[in-house]
Amino acid sequence: MSSLPASPSAQNNTARVAFAAFVGTTIEWYDFYIYSTASALIFSHTFFPPATNPLCGILGSFAAYGVGFFARPLGAVFAGHFGDRIGRKRVLVFSLVLMGVATLLTGLLPTYASVGLLATALLVVLRLLQGVATGAEWGGASLLSVEHAKPRTRGLLGSFTQAGSAAGMLLASGTFLAVRSSLSADAFNDWGWRLPFLFSVVLVAVGVFVRSRIEEPAPFVAAQAEGRIRRAPVADVLRHHRRALFVTIGLRLLQPAMYAIVTTYAISYLNLKRGGASFALSAVIVGSAFAVIATPLWAALSDRIGRRRPAIWAVVGISLLVWPFFWFLDHGDLRYLPLVFAIELAVFDAAIYAPGAAWFAEQFPVEVRYSGISLGYQIGTLLSGGLTPFVAAALLAAGGNAPWLICAYISSLGALSLIAVLAAADPARRANRRAQAGQAEQATLPAETAVAESR
Repeated sequence: MSSLPASPSAQNNTARVAFAAFVGTTIEWYDFYIYSTASALIFSHTFFPPATNPLCGILGSFAAYGVGFFARPLGAVFAGHFGDRIGRKRVLVFSLVLMGVATLLTGLLPTYASVGLLATALLVVLRLLQGVATGAEWGGASLLSVEHAKPRTRGLLGSFTQAGSAAGMLLASGTFLAVRSSLSADAFNDWGWRLPFLFSVVLVAVGVFVRSRIEEPAPFVAAQAEGRIRRAPVADVLRHHRRALFVTIGLRLLQPAMYAIVTTYAISYLNLKRGGASFALSAVIVGSAFAVIATPLWAALSDRIGRRRPAIWAVVGISLLVWPFFWFLDHGDLRYLPLVFAIELAVFDAAIYAPGAAWFAEQFPVEVRYSGISLGYQIGTLLSGGLTPFVAAALLAAGGNAPWLICAYISSLGALSLIAVLAAADPARRANRRAQAGQAEQATLPAETAVAESR
């Protein structure tokens, strides 16, 4: 049965664990997001053949961007298997080193003008390695926080992993903007874009040091001691926990898609339509900064009222507001773009993303938890966020250069995510009801019971 007990020794180290999860995830996502930013600004004319139609280069760049998402389930399978068998810590250190190596090599790649299609092929291979590393990262970093937390603070502690995503985007966008602003356009396009990739080496060294000093979570140690480690945890998830797996996949359909629209595709969209790439980069920085602040607040709220209610707010809001969002990109005063991005990322995106680490962990028993949450998270993200920039570029062309098909696509994903939100187990809400009724809160939360009671 599933349990998420809080260990007294672990509670003494919660601040260090939260810091380790935040720092490591920030660095991991910095590496992932600088690729996203470069794919919108640089890669279409640096690593792909020259084309008379700019759309061809943009589609090629976003296709290479999406390749990383296809590799993420592979990383999830690898990390889930070893994370559930030998521990979370060692897998996390491996994922960080792999990401750092792939990012560094991307910054050293020759261009298409130098070596032709070999440059394109190498770019895709390194993006695949980034995807494997990212697929291994999130599940372990989430469990690192959640499994060290007390029952009533799982959402809050898990949110430090989630905040790392916004912090990574903030750092990546800020670095790109600083480099772009300090160099001429020719220098930036020629060699300046490489600097954010090379800077990753310093950050990865810091992350490896921080993560090497943490301990394994108590629930996993207890599972090892009790002989509950599964020989093939991924297969066990597919055989016995399919409902939880489909729920977690569904929870990941809308949020990463809209996040990719705001932080990646909007940069290309504005650059294409209004020449506003710098406005978009600045807006991403502002929105990400607000999201870093908002993430623990939404997560703490989910500990008090349950995960489902903020998620419903977020899903409905994102699904409806994507329509005026694109109207603003086409016609609005771009001076207000940072405010628009801040509302999207801090008010709506963070509401569903912030409690995700705890909510996903609450769907699976400890002996298959790394595998379950990693597969659900990465498959859902592949189906939405990984394909969205490419799909959006294609839908824009199909819609006669009008964004209505993109909006309909996002709203459709919202309908699917809403079904998952309503189907997901919500132990935090049940525990809050017990607390209000004066009943003692249980320290263990059987996943199967949680699912049954959530219906």
